[in-house]
Amino acid sequence: MIEAPAWLWIACTVAGNGVQTIRNTMQRSLVDSLGTVGATHVRFLFGLPFGLLFLAAMAFFVDLRALDVSWRFVAWAAMGGLFQITATAAMLAAMRERSFVVAIAYVKTEPLQIALFGFLFLGERLSVQATLAISVATAGVLLMSMPVRVVREAAGPLVPRAALLGVASGAMFALSAVGLRGAILALGEAPFYARATVTLAVCLSLQTAVLTAWLAWRERAVLRAIFRMWRPSLLAGASGALASQLLFLAFSLQTAAAVRTVGLSEILFAQAVSHRLFSQRTTRREAIGMATMVAGVLWLLATAPV
Repeated sequence: MIEAPAWLWIACTVAGNGVQTIRNTMQRSLVDSLGTVGATHVRFLFGLPFGLLFLAAMAFFVDLRALDVSWRFVAWAAMGGLFQITATAAMLAAMRERSFVVAIAYVKTEPLQIALFGFLFLGERLSVQATLAISVATAGVLLMSMPVRVVREAAGPLVPRAALLGVASGAMFALSAVGLRGAILALGEAPFYARATVTLAVCLSLQTAVLTAWLAWRERAVLRAIFRMWRPSLLAGASGALASQLLFLAFSLQTAAAVRTVGLSEILFAQAVSHRLFSQRTTRREAIGMATMVAGVLWLLATAPV
């Protein structure tokens, strides 16, 4: 079995979030024509062939019979996959309400929730310093995404709709991450890269089946439109599968809370995309929030065990 270097989970997380930003950008561009559910499905439907390709390549080099594929694994994978569907839909809906980067910032309030869920479901404890580092990073995200003024209007809610959608998405992504980490651990002592690849293929298969069945039942026109727009959808699917493969590798090496905290680096990628593609400028408050977030991530890397 190949031993993974201590820094590999960090490299996989940062690279995965960079590719994930490309996927989010492609999905955002498809929301207007396909709707939220249709744009969500693109990630899974067109990502599945790539996930199966990764699995076939892995099977060529590794004996996958060593994996402990049990009902416990299936339950964890179902939890991770289904929460990822709802989280993605909520994230895309938030992007329609606010700027691309701020929507991503709302979603990235998930690390503290993952720390809690990881302890409750997996018994994974974090050190005091790691918890404080995650808190600082999350505070930076909140500072970045919080409105300058919150004004109660007679016809409007106190909390922006984008915030509700984004934070809800973050909670569901947190539960998804815990489920995926649980599925990877449930496969036993096989090589980390084999466990990550098998979990990805199973989750993509489940997600594709669920959303295809839903659209075939309720919105067949959307399903037909997805296939008509196969070119941009293929790029979203390919980038989504690659991003997931990298992040699943990270989950196989480190706790979900640590991976998702380093995953806050996606904010920096999202900021670059917003500035270049959507002409959305960064305010001073958002810049301070990003600096705080980066400080928290660096603190985690300096203190959390790898």
